[in-house]
Amino acid sequence: MIPNILLSQKFRENINKVFLIVENEEVSQLPLSNVEVDFVLEQLSNKETFIHINRFSHHVMVVKMDAEKEVSWQLENARRAGDRVVGVLQQYKQEEVELKGEDAVLLTALTEGLALGNYQYLKYKSEPKESSLRTIWLDNAEISEEMVEALKMQIEGVYVCRDLVNEPVTDLTAPELANRATQLCEEAGIDVEVFSKQKIESLKMGGLLAVNRGSIDPPVFIVMEWKPENATNEKPVVLVGKGVVFDTGGMNLKTVPGSIDHMKSDMGGAATVISTIYSVAKAKLPVHLVALVPATDNRVTGNAYVPGDIIEMFDGTKVEVLNTDAEGRMILADGLSYAKKYSPELVINVATLTGAAAYSIGSKALVGMGNASAEVMNSLKQSGMDTFERVAEMPFWEDYGELIKSEIADIKNLGGREAGAITAGKFLEHFTDYPFIHLDIAGPAYIERRDGYRTAGGTGVGVRLLFNFLNKHK
Repeated sequence: MIPNILLSQKFRENINKVFLIVENEEVSQLPLSNVEVDFVLEQLSNKETFIHINRFSHHVMVVKMDAEKEVSWQLENARRAGDRVVGVLQQYKQEEVELKGEDAVLLTALTEGLALGNYQYLKYKSEPKESSLRTIWLDNAEISEEMVEALKMQIEGVYVCRDLVNEPVTDLTAPELANRATQLCEEAGIDVEVFSKQKIESLKMGGLLAVNRGSIDPPVFIVMEWKPENATNEKPVVLVGKGVVFDTGGMNLKTVPGSIDHMKSDMGGAATVISTIYSVAKAKLPVHLVALVPATDNRVTGNAYVPGDIIEMFDGTKVEVLNTDAEGRMILADGLSYAKKYSPELVINVATLTGAAAYSIGSKALVGMGNASAEVMNSLKQSGMDTFERVAEMPFWEDYGELIKSEIADIKNLGGREAGAITAGKFLEHFTDYPFIHLDIAGPAYIERRDGYRTAGGTGVGVRLLFNFLNKHK
């Protein structure tokens, strides 16, 4: 349950409180008893940065920030402190908390971590133990209602994304993903259209149809558009998300231990772009935004596509299939080609695309690459630092494209063992004629153990990053 976030209008005595401080001298100014002040100062002298005082009627927590850290780390430490607050509140079954601090930016980050850390996925629990937290009060005169609303919409987008990624394929087939996206779009005032298999066949989206051949469920192609009258961009930004709702690897069946266990999360890119456009619309950001999601599962039946097949894509490119487990790029290629019809100013592709990306940097960041200008890429990377959904940029030099040339077709869907994340990106670039950024979220999209406010399972990675980036278009 997403806690309600409200601005505090008055000081209340017997309510759970969190005080965010930067200097030790601030402790004497807090509404604490002399004994409590001495206790907090002693803990701070021992390098403790999170101090909990149990007053029995309510709880008081003091969070100390390190002003010498880089700003991105200060913000992240505030979020992680918020997650620790969640632990205390849940342990003692507390329903509300008031946060107070002089630094509005850090206090907002603390709130964000608290709310995100409160996420639970309880749909399939017979006896769910729901978090007790219902309300977060913010006590800071510099934080406006507008700031609170934007924060709430961003957090709601992450919750939506996590729910989608955590849902098993039994209940989230490609058609059902389209249904969920449609419901969200209708709620947020987003124009939405879902292409049926018949429409996809008429458009000759060969990549999406090829991957779908082994499935008993039809593919879908979801088109979402948010175009407010006050949009500041003349040409739209387009997001394209990989919607493989389950990936067996196809005929190149995943056989490495653990490699297939969490493949319900292979639609993480789709979940990110659906949730991003939902958050942007709910927050009424003045940005013309389009989100495209080609969706199917990748399974094994007698009619599944196989290595050696030559697939004609939506734009007419002939692709030699070398590995059916390189399926994400096949469906995304059709989505990227379709994006040309919008003459976009920028296209950002989001996908759990390669193990190579995950092996390169783990779950601590996203792999990014592309041909967009340095100004645009740097802006996205700065958003990554602001949200701590950091973008590790990989080289995207032209000669990497040589590795996907085919002897018998235009290109092949696998570049070899070396530079796998980059050659996957070069494959996607082939289907673009506009400024393009590819984000490979294979590492951070789904984690098996909780990492602070990033709860186990779907993390919702990319939503906060893209919301921050798009918010700069205002």
